[in-house]
Amino acid sequence: MDGDRVEIDGGIMEGGGQILRVSTALSCLLGLPLRVRRIRAGRSQPGLRPQHLSGLEIIRDLCDGKLNGGEIGSTEITFTPGKIKGGTHVADTKTAGSVCLLMQVAMPCVLFAASPSELHLKGGTNAEMAPQIDYTVMVFKPIVEKFNFTFNCDIKRRGYYPQGGGEVVVQMSPVKELSPINLTERGTVTKIYGRAFVAGALPIKLAKDMSAAAVRCIRREIRDLYINIQPVREPDDQAIGTGSGIIIIAETSTGCLLAGSSLGKRGKNSDKVGIEAAEKLLQNLKHGGTVDDSLQDQLIIFMALAKGVSRVKSGPITLHTQTAIHFAEQLTKAKFTVTKSEEEDPSNDTYIIECQGMGMINPNL
Repeated sequence: MDGDRVEIDGGIMEGGGQILRVSTALSCLLGLPLRVRRIRAGRSQPGLRPQHLSGLEIIRDLCDGKLNGGEIGSTEITFTPGKIKGGTHVADTKTAGSVCLLMQVAMPCVLFAASPSELHLKGGTNAEMAPQIDYTVMVFKPIVEKFNFTFNCDIKRRGYYPQGGGEVVVQMSPVKELSPINLTERGTVTKIYGRAFVAGALPIKLAKDMSAAAVRCIRREIRDLYINIQPVREPDDQAIGTGSGIIIIAETSTGCLLAGSSLGKRGKNSDKVGIEAAEKLLQNLKHGGTVDDSLQDQLIIFMALAKGVSRVKSGPITLHTQTAIHFAEQLTKAKFTVTKSEEEDPSNDTYIIECQGMGMINPNL
């Protein structure tokens, strides 16, 4: 501790941008000055990338905070938060860095702002190593809104690797407090749907191939359900660059949403893209949990902030989730327990993530 700065080791566990996102968002919410050392220490390019820097800058701007060490490649930052305010904020990675990761860091903060916020997030909408914007809108949004808040996400333009150029506008109003969630009953899969997209120089035939390959793959396991994966060509005036990909969602009788997705890239056969997404979905359905492995870690910060006990049944706990829990516990008074779920079917690898939330109250409302 330097004065009363919380010291964070950015090189442990998942060791990546997620540590920065969770700890700076909580620093901003709790008014805790922070120092993060060894940022992305184990990565091939250690230190801040454009993606992480724009996330830090939007947090700084949201609360009139002070950020030192905010340069590309920097392996240590100090951050001193101010008071969270609403209004319009812009974050631009100027690369194909993910707008969804920018949303992850900013969203918990603006929930506890003094007035409504509008976030203009620019970068990649469908990027590797991050949720696709379609996942954020189709899966993350309806589930996270169970914490008792709503937001609007308008995809103005899609942007793909390498140049990015996408823009998403997120509007949300502050809340007094967050309610806990209870996602422990999977139910049965009632429908499977999705979208296979191409943009830029790619023909719609590729989207149709991705969709058809995905359906064939799912059919081998699930025979009796109608599967509707729409092939789409993104309008040229709403997409920058060339890209392709697919997301497939399974909806259950209890309202759970689990997904599998994949992105196309040069030299990757479109059938393979479709099959990859289908296999990920089937894998997420197999463990019997109520959330897929992409949603698991994204819920942790909200569970930590909520008032009361949240319970989520998941498949195997990912390193991202373990990391989010570690830093949420270090910075808040939330307490997490992860226990193996007592299943009727012992072959199911399921866990209950339980959290006694800190009960964050918005001081502005």
